[in-house]
Amino acid sequence: MPFEHDDPRVQAFGRRVESAFSSDESGHDWWHVWRVWRLARRIAAAEGADPLLVELAALGHDVEDHKLGRTEGTLAAWLAEAGADAATAEAVVAIARRVSFKGAGVPDAMPTLEGRVVQDADRLDAIGAIGVARAFAYGGARGRLLYDPAETPELHARFEDYKKTNSSSLMHFYEKLFLLKERLHTPTARAIAEERHAFMERFVQRFLAEWEGER
Repeated sequence: MPFEHDDPRVQAFGRRVESAFSSDESGHDWWHVWRVWRLARRIAAAEGADPLLVELAALGHDVEDHKLGRTEGTLAAWLAEAGADAATAEAVVAIARRVSFKGAGVPDAMPTLEGRVVQDADRLDAIGAIGVARAFAYGGARGRLLYDPAETPELHARFEDYKKTNSSSLMHFYEKLFLLKERLHTPTARAIAEERHAFMERFVQRFLAEWEGER
Protein backbone atom coordinates (compact mmCIF):
# COMPACT_ATOMS: atom_id res chain seq x y z
CA MET A 1 0.00 0.00 0.00
CA PRO A 2 1.52 3.38 -0.99
CA PHE A 3 2.49 5.84 1.73
CA GLU A 4 -0.54 7.79 2.93
CA HIS A 5 -0.70 11.13 4.76
CA ASP A 6 -3.27 13.87 5.34
CA ASP A 7 -0.85 16.58 4.19
CA PRO A 8 -0.46 16.33 0.37
CA ARG A 9 3.14 17.60 0.57
CA VAL A 10 4.17 14.89 3.02
CA GLN A 11 2.27 12.25 1.05
CA ALA A 12 3.83 13.22 -2.29
CA PHE A 13 7.32 13.38 -0.82
CA GLY A 14 6.90 10.13 1.10
CA ARG A 15 5.76 8.31 -2.02
CA ARG A 16 8.77 9.66 -3.94
CA VAL A 17 11.12 8.36 -1.25
CA GLU A 18 9.28 5.04 -1.03
CA SER A 19 9.69 4.51 -4.76
CA ALA A 20 13.41 5.32 -4.67
CA PHE A 21 14.30 3.24 -1.62
CA SER A 22 12.07 0.18 -2.00
CA SER A 23 14.78 -2.02 -3.54
CA ASP A 24 17.69 -1.14 -1.21
CA GLU A 25 19.36 -4.17 0.39
CA SER A 26 21.81 -2.42 2.72
CA GLY A 27 19.48 -1.76 5.65
CA HIS A 28 18.68 1.72 4.34
CA ASP A 29 15.51 0.68 2.55
CA TRP A 30 12.05 2.23 2.61
CA TRP A 31 11.12 0.40 5.80
CA HIS A 32 14.08 1.99 7.58
CA VAL A 33 12.83 5.39 6.43
CA TRP A 34 9.29 4.49 7.52
CA ARG A 35 10.46 3.44 11.00
CA VAL A 36 12.50 6.63 11.41
CA TRP A 37 9.47 8.66 10.32
CA ARG A 38 7.26 6.88 12.86
CA LEU A 39 9.78 7.33 15.68
CA ALA A 40 10.36 10.96 14.73
CA ARG A 41 6.64 11.70 14.90
CA ARG A 42 6.46 10.10 18.33
CA ILE A 43 9.46 12.05 19.64
CA ALA A 44 8.29 15.32 18.04
CA ALA A 45 4.91 15.07 19.74
CA ALA A 46 6.56 14.51 23.13
CA GLU A 47 9.19 17.22 22.69
CA GLY A 48 7.08 19.91 21.00
CA ALA A 49 8.88 20.03 17.65
CA ASP A 50 7.42 21.34 14.38
CA PRO A 51 5.67 18.29 12.88
CA LEU A 52 5.97 19.25 9.20
CA LEU A 53 9.71 19.84 9.34
CA VAL A 54 10.24 16.68 11.36
CA GLU A 55 8.20 14.48 9.05
CA LEU A 56 9.76 15.76 5.84
CA ALA A 57 13.28 15.58 7.28
CA ALA A 58 12.69 12.06 8.63
CA LEU A 59 11.40 10.90 5.25
CA GLY A 60 14.29 12.57 3.43
CA HIS A 61 17.18 12.00 5.82
CA ASP A 62 18.91 9.40 3.61
CA VAL A 63 18.17 10.90 0.21
CA GLU A 64 21.68 12.33 -0.14
CA ASP A 65 23.49 9.92 2.19
CA HIS A 66 27.10 9.29 1.14
CA LYS A 67 26.70 5.53 1.69
CA LEU A 68 24.01 5.33 -0.98
CA GLY A 69 25.79 7.34 -3.66
CA ARG A 70 23.09 9.93 -4.22
CA THR A 71 23.99 13.40 -5.44
CA GLU A 72 23.66 16.77 -3.74
CA GLY A 73 20.58 18.67 -4.86
CA THR A 74 18.35 15.61 -5.07
CA LEU A 75 16.58 16.28 -1.79
CA ALA A 76 15.73 19.90 -2.60
CA ALA A 77 14.42 18.86 -6.01
CA TRP A 78 12.18 16.14 -4.58
CA LEU A 79 10.82 18.51 -1.94
CA ALA A 80 10.01 21.13 -4.56
CA GLU A 81 8.24 18.51 -6.68
CA ALA A 82 6.16 17.59 -3.62
CA GLY A 83 5.06 21.20 -3.11
CA ALA A 84 7.25 22.25 -0.18
CA ASP A 85 8.03 25.98 -0.12
CA ALA A 86 11.61 27.18 -0.40
CA ALA A 87 12.05 27.97 3.31
CA THR A 88 10.75 24.56 4.37
CA ALA A 89 12.94 22.78 1.83
CA GLU A 90 15.99 24.71 2.99
CA ALA A 91 15.34 23.77 6.62
CA VAL A 92 14.81 20.09 5.73
CA VAL A 93 18.01 19.94 3.67
CA ALA A 94 19.98 21.55 6.52
CA ILE A 95 18.73 18.87 8.91
CA ALA A 96 19.30 15.95 6.53
CA ARG A 97 22.90 16.93 5.86
CA ARG A 98 23.73 16.79 9.57
CA VAL A 99 21.89 13.61 10.55
CA SER A 100 24.44 10.91 9.72
CA PHE A 101 27.05 9.65 12.16
CA LYS A 102 30.44 10.63 10.76
CA GLY A 103 32.88 9.00 13.17
CA ALA A 104 33.36 8.70 16.93
CA GLY A 105 35.60 11.74 17.10
CA VAL A 106 33.74 13.91 14.59
CA PRO A 107 31.47 16.66 16.03
CA ASP A 108 27.84 16.31 14.94
CA ALA A 109 26.06 19.20 16.62
CA MET A 110 22.45 19.68 15.53
CA PRO A 111 21.28 23.29 16.07
CA THR A 112 17.49 22.86 15.87
CA LEU A 113 15.02 20.85 17.93
CA GLU A 114 13.55 19.37 14.76
CA GLY A 115 16.99 18.22 13.65
CA ARG A 116 17.69 16.70 17.03
CA VAL A 117 14.41 14.79 16.89
CA VAL A 118 15.17 13.34 13.44
CA GLN A 119 18.76 12.50 14.34
CA ASP A 120 17.55 10.74 17.48
CA ALA A 121 14.98 8.74 15.53
CA ASP A 122 17.57 7.67 12.96
CA ARG A 123 19.98 6.61 15.69
CA LEU A 124 17.31 4.67 17.55
CA ASP A 125 16.74 2.62 14.40
CA ALA A 126 20.46 1.78 14.41
CA ILE A 127 20.33 0.13 17.82
CA GLY A 128 18.32 -2.64 19.46
CA ALA A 129 17.12 -5.77 17.64
CA ILE A 130 16.54 -3.97 14.36
CA GLY A 131 19.90 -2.26 14.72
CA VAL A 132 21.58 -5.66 15.01
CA ALA A 133 19.78 -6.89 11.90
CA ARG A 134 20.67 -3.75 9.95
CA ALA A 135 24.34 -3.91 10.95
CA PHE A 136 24.70 -7.37 9.45
CA ALA A 137 22.53 -6.53 6.43
CA TYR A 138 24.79 -3.58 5.65
CA GLY A 139 27.93 -5.65 6.21
CA GLY A 140 26.64 -8.35 3.89
CA ALA A 141 25.74 -5.83 1.21
CA ARG A 142 29.30 -4.46 1.38
CA GLY A 143 31.00 -7.86 1.49
CA ARG A 144 32.30 -7.46 5.05
CA LEU A 145 33.25 -10.26 7.43
CA LEU A 146 30.95 -11.08 10.33
CA TYR A 147 33.90 -10.76 12.70
CA ASP A 148 37.68 -10.81 12.67
CA PRO A 149 39.23 -11.58 16.09
CA ALA A 150 42.42 -9.78 15.07
CA GLU A 151 40.62 -6.46 14.67
CA THR A 152 40.56 -3.66 17.21
CA PRO A 153 38.07 -0.77 17.12
CA GLU A 154 39.12 2.46 15.46
CA LEU A 155 37.41 5.57 16.83
CA HIS A 156 37.70 7.72 13.73
CA ALA A 157 38.65 11.36 14.16
CA ARG A 158 37.87 12.35 10.56
CA PHE A 159 34.82 11.74 8.40
CA GLU A 160 37.04 10.84 5.45
CA ASP A 161 38.60 8.02 7.47
CA TYR A 162 35.21 6.80 8.70
CA LYS A 163 33.87 6.65 5.14
CA LYS A 164 36.77 4.45 4.04
CA THR A 165 36.54 1.92 6.87
CA ASN A 166 35.90 -1.70 5.92
CA SER A 167 35.88 -3.34 9.33
CA SER A 168 33.75 -6.37 10.18
CA SER A 169 30.10 -6.13 11.09
CA LEU A 170 30.77 -6.88 14.75
CA MET A 171 33.41 -4.15 14.93
CA HIS A 172 30.71 -1.69 13.82
CA PHE A 173 29.13 -2.09 17.26
CA TYR A 174 32.26 -0.72 18.93
CA GLU A 175 32.97 1.96 16.32
CA LYS A 176 29.42 3.33 16.18
CA LEU A 177 26.42 1.51 17.64
CA PHE A 178 27.53 1.33 21.27
CA LEU A 179 28.31 5.07 21.15
CA LEU A 180 24.88 6.25 20.04
CA LYS A 181 23.00 6.10 23.34
CA GLU A 182 25.19 8.83 24.84
CA ARG A 183 24.83 11.00 21.74
CA LEU A 184 21.04 11.22 21.78
CA HIS A 185 19.52 14.63 22.45
CA THR A 186 15.96 14.30 23.69
CA PRO A 187 14.69 12.77 26.93
CA THR A 188 12.14 10.76 24.93
CA ALA A 189 14.80 9.16 22.75
CA ARG A 190 17.15 8.51 25.65
CA ALA A 191 14.41 6.61 27.48
CA ILE A 192 13.71 4.44 24.42
CA ALA A 193 17.43 3.80 23.95
CA GLU A 194 18.05 2.22 27.33
CA GLU A 195 16.48 -1.15 26.55
CA ARG A 196 17.71 -1.18 22.95
CA HIS A 197 21.29 -0.54 24.02
CA ALA A 198 21.12 -3.27 26.67
CA PHE A 199 19.83 -5.73 24.07
CA MET A 200 22.83 -5.02 21.82
CA GLU A 201 25.24 -5.57 24.70
CA ARG A 202 23.66 -8.96 25.42
CA PHE A 203 23.76 -9.87 21.75
CA VAL A 204 27.46 -9.10 21.36
CA GLN A 205 28.30 -11.02 24.54
CA ARG A 206 26.40 -14.04 23.22
CA PHE A 207 27.96 -13.70 19.74
CA LEU A 208 31.48 -13.74 21.18
CA ALA A 209 30.68 -16.68 23.48
CA GLU A 210 29.33 -18.69 20.57
CA TRP A 211 32.31 -17.67 18.43
CA GLU A 212 34.63 -19.20 21.02
CA GLY A 213 32.42 -22.27 21.39
CA GLU A 214 31.54 -21.42 24.99
CA ARG A 215 27.75 -21.51 24.50
